[in-house]
Amino acid sequence: MSKQMPAMQGRPKIHSFKLLGRLLSYLFHYYKVRLIAVFICIMITAAAGISSSVFLSLVIKYVITPLIQGTPWAEVSTSLFYIIGGMGLMYVIALCASVFYNQTMAVVTQGFLKHVRTDMFNRMQSLPIRYFDTHTHGDIMSTYTNDTDALRQLISMSIPQVYYSIVAALVLFVIMLLYSLWLMFVVFVGVAIMAAVAKYVGSRSAKYFIRQQAVIGKTEGYIEEMMGGQKVIKVFCHEERAKEDFDKINDELCDASDKANAYGNILMPAVMNIGHFAFVLVAIVAGLLVLFKVQNLSVMGWEALSGAVIASFLNMSRQFSLNIGQVSMQINSVVMGLAGAGRIFELLDEQPETDEGYVTLVNAKIDENGNITECAERTGKWAWRHPHQADGSVTYTELKGDIQLYDVDFGYVPEKIVLHNVSIYAKPGQKIAFVGATGAGKTTITNLLNRFYDIADGKIRYDGININKIKKADLRRSLGIVLQDTNLFTGTIMENIRYGKLDATDEECIAAAKLANAHDFITRLPEGYNTVLRHEASNLSQGQRQLISIARAAVADPPVMILDEATSSIDTRTEALVQKGMDALMQGRTVFVIAHRLSTIRNSDAIMVLDHGRIIERGSHDQLIAQKGVYYQLYTGAFELE
Repeated sequence: MSKQMPAMQGRPKIHSFKLLGRLLSYLFHYYKVRLIAVFICIMITAAAGISSSVFLSLVIKYVITPLIQGTPWAEVSTSLFYIIGGMGLMYVIALCASVFYNQTMAVVTQGFLKHVRTDMFNRMQSLPIRYFDTHTHGDIMSTYTNDTDALRQLISMSIPQVYYSIVAALVLFVIMLLYSLWLMFVVFVGVAIMAAVAKYVGSRSAKYFIRQQAVIGKTEGYIEEMMGGQKVIKVFCHEERAKEDFDKINDELCDASDKANAYGNILMPAVMNIGHFAFVLVAIVAGLLVLFKVQNLSVMGWEALSGAVIASFLNMSRQFSLNIGQVSMQINSVVMGLAGAGRIFELLDEQPETDEGYVTLVNAKIDENGNITECAERTGKWAWRHPHQADGSVTYTELKGDIQLYDVDFGYVPEKIVLHNVSIYAKPGQKIAFVGATGAGKTTITNLLNRFYDIADGKIRYDGININKIKKADLRRSLGIVLQDTNLFTGTIMENIRYGKLDATDEECIAAAKLANAHDFITRLPEGYNTVLRHEASNLSQGQRQLISIARAAVADPPVMILDEATSSIDTRTEALVQKGMDALMQGRTVFVIAHRLSTIRNSDAIMVLDHGRIIERGSHDQLIAQKGVYYQLYTGAFELE
């Protein structure tokens, strides 16, 4: 398992060094020793690149000048040998250092991205349902793909290159100060112009690169939505409108990319040409200093300006400009990488689902007197373990499935309440049905039972315990759910059924399939229970997928079952087959049913008719028919659900 990243507070800001510092801190958290070794190797490589100018100065001073002055070759050859030997040794060391840091950075980059994806996925698993309801799946996927790829380029290429160039520029700066303050002043002028241009152009390209990363996520979100809705698009002949909407988003992405690259692509040529201008200016000033016999000023004092100094300084000024140009060339990648890192940190900064519950679910033995004893092994009986902080005692309550809602108010956003004063009493083994138009609040009630969302006011009690006191994982373990939209995963049918209870045996999974009346069609498949389901189980019919989903809930064997339009996607013939299994599944359980087919809820103990978040009618089927209210009109067809 991945290490936990250091605690980091606040939203990342692209236009500050804070985000870069956070990224480096995150990186060093995993690869501190390797990165220190890499930075040392980069310094060695940078020093080797600079050494050519120093060696040039030494060759001119100790070889060429003495030869011109008539010194015999034999006297200068030794100096040349040492200079060439020193250069060769330096370049061999630099070659080894370069190979080491490039190989190490390749390993570090991929390993770091693995940690990032792991940390993102772990954080995503801890996020509340609200997050996924308010973010498109494509936008989230873009964080795993485009943003991590931008981060890869930043770490593997841009950071080492920028560090190399900065180290080289700083060393060159110091050496040039040692050589000539007059010429260094000319370089300062060029650097100031480079910095001004880089700041002006870089700030504008950064704005559009940040926008580009955001629009990429928006584009992927739209594409993901369109791919999932292809049948609807074709049925309603919506292809042209879909293309028009995509063109708008695509134009927005193109515009952001155009402007980002337009600014980004002029930065390198502008900086490099300013560097060329500075080189020419240095050469002119050096020539004038020699022509007018002006004494050279360096940190070492006053001295005559020699040919060795001029040649080396010119070479160093060119290297200095090249390194500044290399930094400017990486600005685009740095900005894109930081934009990607910002979006990644936004996901990592999302607040995980809070859980202040302390009541847990345990295996229990219950004797004939009703005394409950906690057990380590599975007994088939469950109890709520309720520790009391006041006196340190622990009490146990048998898990029965007694659920009660008292005057519950709820809104997905505080300013808009969607449930008003809802009260429901479900005794163990009862079947409670919800009927109402779309948006009436039926699914919202089941979301509250799972604590996917927390109520704004009122209370929900489970076996007499306030569900806010129950740990969410234990609460959800006691609830089974079958949704209208089936969610099957890539893998075998057996694995998908076992998803409801990971330690279930093959026999238990087969028994659950038989209960859901899925066994017959599964055994007719070529591979039976070992049949591998493709993407979204496209090799099965909608009804077959739903039957497997019901079998998955059955193998979990929870005391409370939630059926959210569980048979709406099953044809009438299949529904008749599954209804018998559903009835067996519901035996002895508290069941909450949401259904548009009123024939499936006739035998419910209580039917709740909801309208705009309020319960307007309640009672058994016969009672509601006798009242001749909304339910009567729905059942007789005088009124239809919308």
